[in-house]
Amino acid sequence: MSVADRVPLPDATLPLAGLVVAVACWWAVTVAFAVPPFLLPSPAAVLARLVGNPELYLTNAVETLRKILVGGAAGVTAGFTLAVLVTTIPLLRRALYPYLVAARVLPKIAVAPVFLIYFGVGFETAVLFVALVVFFPVVVGTAAGLSRTPDAHLDLLRSVDADPLRTFLSVRLPHALPDVFAGLKQAVTLSVVGAVVAEWILSNDGLGALILAASENVQVDVMLAALAVLLPIGLGLYGGVLLCQRAVTWG
Repeated sequence: MSVADRVPLPDATLPLAGLVVAVACWWAVTVAFAVPPFLLPSPAAVLARLVGNPELYLTNAVETLRKILVGGAAGVTAGFTLAVLVTTIPLLRRALYPYLVAARVLPKIAVAPVFLIYFGVGFETAVLFVALVVFFPVVVGTAAGLSRTPDAHLDLLRSVDADPLRTFLSVRLPHALPDVFAGLKQAVTLSVVGAVVAEWILSNDGLGALILAASENVQVDVMLAALAVLLPIGLGLYGGVLLCQRAVTWG
């Protein structure tokens, strides 16, 4: 059975309906209670901000997406590679895996000031921070999946003198794919959060920096407009992981 059969894409009808209801309630609150725009602007005011200066949001969205994609790719590559190593070399697993699990629960925002001290402000620093955020769910999830390979399957391949690469590709990786994709789903959502945090502290551009500047100037409409642009980026990346998962098949 393919992953496409086991992992159906979520129906978008109810989420879209929920979004419409939420926006309607938002509009109703601003009208019924005459909420000052500097506290809660109406949906129309936020839309006017977006339409009035689309280049501002598009330019910053591209910068944020660059950090997510470059940092995410680096974090996934490093995490997957280390997971393979720690599950292949028992000594390395005993030495590193407990610390990897412990580091996963460490609030990454607490590490951002350390990055600022040692690496300064810039695109590369922000990318490094995103890679760090993505790294841990990938390495822990992948290592957990690779460790669950049934012994009977491994014994069968040993009996025919299968080389390590064949064993990995034909048995270990297919059995680990559910955990690999679970880690990727966590990583892709955390990459968006990591990029925004990085742009608050470690970068001067992107949607995160725009949100921070707007908050300092009490421009709530700009903040909400930036969040409205950030939302489809995160949903699109998560949907991309789901599509990749559906495209993968195993016995």
